[in-house]
Amino acid sequence: MIGRPRAAVASLPEYKPGRSAAQAAAEHNLAEAVKLASNENANDPLPSVAKAVAEAALGMNRYPDHRCMEVREALADRHRVGLDQVTVGSGSVGVLQQLFASYVDPGDEVVYPWRSFEVHPVFCAVSAARAVTVPLVDHAFDLDAVAAAVTDATKIVILSTPNNPTGTVCSTAELQRLLAAVPDDIIVVIDEAYREFVTDPAVADPIEGILPEHPNALVLRTFSKAYGLANLRVGYGIGHPGVIGALDKVALPFIVSGIAQDAALASLEPQAAAELGERVAGILAERERVSAAMDEQGWPVVPSQANFVYLPVRAGAMDLFVRLEKQGLVTRPFEGEGVRISLGTPEQNDRLLAALGTFGPAG
Repeated sequence: MIGRPRAAVASLPEYKPGRSAAQAAAEHNLAEAVKLASNENANDPLPSVAKAVAEAALGMNRYPDHRCMEVREALADRHRVGLDQVTVGSGSVGVLQQLFASYVDPGDEVVYPWRSFEVHPVFCAVSAARAVTVPLVDHAFDLDAVAAAVTDATKIVILSTPNNPTGTVCSTAELQRLLAAVPDDIIVVIDEAYREFVTDPAVADPIEGILPEHPNALVLRTFSKAYGLANLRVGYGIGHPGVIGALDKVALPFIVSGIAQDAALASLEPQAAAELGERVAGILAERERVSAAMDEQGWPVVPSQANFVYLPVRAGAMDLFVRLEKQGLVTRPFEGEGVRISLGTPEQNDRLLAALGTFGPAG
């Protein structure tokens, strides 16, 4: 090994992105394959947003606005918060990484339910923090157990809601109860990467219903999922000005490209918002249709509030993953636990359901 990397890096858990369709097609000698592994929006970019990106590309020889001020202003106006309560980063995960960099010292504890977003243990390891994981109950968070896991050494609590990969969600009442039980000097992250797909009436907007009462809460959102800007990497955080100021101090220079900033601004325009609403409605209709069909076929599908479904097939996870991939359908397996399947186009979803129906839940 060249040089002397940190000891934490040698044992670092690696974030594993979903396999590409091209990889699967080549490995299984298929004419083509469909990627249903990364929770992307299967629709083409909104025309107005694509136009903004094309125009922004003409300025790629210049550095972007480091602070993303126009995007911050648009988000502050949209969410009716102060400008000093908004930060913009490289996806919601980029903002989370800034939180670790600004708050977590070696030996600090970070509490989160597990299984959840796979980057959490990676960030803990990089920070030399102690990851305190709380088991799921019926594929959902047990927030009473999360609160009980908090100690004087805890710096951050992370809640991905809807949860990735299970698609389950925390109600507003549950979040309020947790925050009431957690000391004010602990940051509670409410990561809502899949917010736009939530239909559960028990879930209100935490920016309005939680932040005013709990300044230690931080809400994260992204343009990657519903907005379909996954390739451009732009997300944001809304919280107390003191927290936002700390996050801004550790941001890499020019971390969000000018193209991404212009795409985000175009996505927030009224025309794009209306188009987005129609597309989200279509995804929700597919979620209901696909979930119902899987249930009818006998699969143990978890009710989802995201743009994917989760099949907790436990020991059959890898077998199901391989069977689907051999039929040109790339999904995301979690060995010994389950398989997460992103919702595609109606045609892609039909292909998925046909494949699942050929061998059934018993394999």
